[in-house]
Amino acid sequence: MPEWNLGRTYRSTSGTVRWDRLGEPEGEPVVLLHGTPFSSYIWRGIARSLAPHHAVYVWDMPGYGASEQSPGQDISLAALGRVFTELLDHWGLSEPLVVAHDSGGAVALGAHLLHGVPYRRLALVDAVSLAPWGSPFFSLVGEHAAVFERLPPAVHGALVREYVSSASSPGLHPSTLEALVAPWLADGGQSSFYRQITARLDDQRYTGSMQENYATIGVPVLVCWGEDDTWVPVDRGRELASRIPGARLRTMAGAGHLIQEDAPAELTAALITFLDA
Repeated sequence: MPEWNLGRTYRSTSGTVRWDRLGEPEGEPVVLLHGTPFSSYIWRGIARSLAPHHAVYVWDMPGYGASEQSPGQDISLAALGRVFTELLDHWGLSEPLVVAHDSGGAVALGAHLLHGVPYRRLALVDAVSLAPWGSPFFSLVGEHAAVFERLPPAVHGALVREYVSSASSPGLHPSTLEALVAPWLADGGQSSFYRQITARLDDQRYTGSMQENYATIGVPVLVCWGEDDTWVPVDRGRELASRIPGARLRTMAGAGHLIQEDAPAELTAALITFLDA
């Protein structure tokens, strides 16, 4: 991906993870989690903005980006929550600041609520957190993944580009779009793309099982949401914030699901204010 390379590896229970650290090694640690069907690339600008004062950890989850993609790989939200817990131990982080987007929000919530991982602060950005979730397209593809895996590559590429583009309200720059879809167009990427969507369809129970526990979260929480999010509507953000004691809600006009691309300056400012409080 242009100007974004993860130079370190970790062998997790769900395959090899590519990761890296930016900024001050002795700075307060911040961990950034991406969601589906993205990678750490979505955090590139914000990671660099946080780096002057923090040790910023970025990683591609198993099945995504530059990390391992393989048949039979367990990339359920439960498995990714375990991998995140392993990684924090590998990094030696006992109480980090955590910022999580989309299904990365479910991973961060699961590590905290189900595995007892402590955070100092938690920011949830257009997070998958309240069932049911997923667009009609998402459901259609997940239910017929075997058919979509056999699409001609050109048709698959057009479909993936259209799907990822819909996560932005004003539209993505062509180079950004190509970077986001590149892992799904490479060798083996087509089957991996539909495999991860199928895994997410089976994960509705995972988020549903945690919902009642949101009221027990005791760390400071910021909920950020794009007001034009068509993947996970802003009403879900309002409901999520209402379920977490003391959570602050920040909505951003003109931004869709990929708020990092649609309102990067506004999101960065909100995160810096929250994380450095």
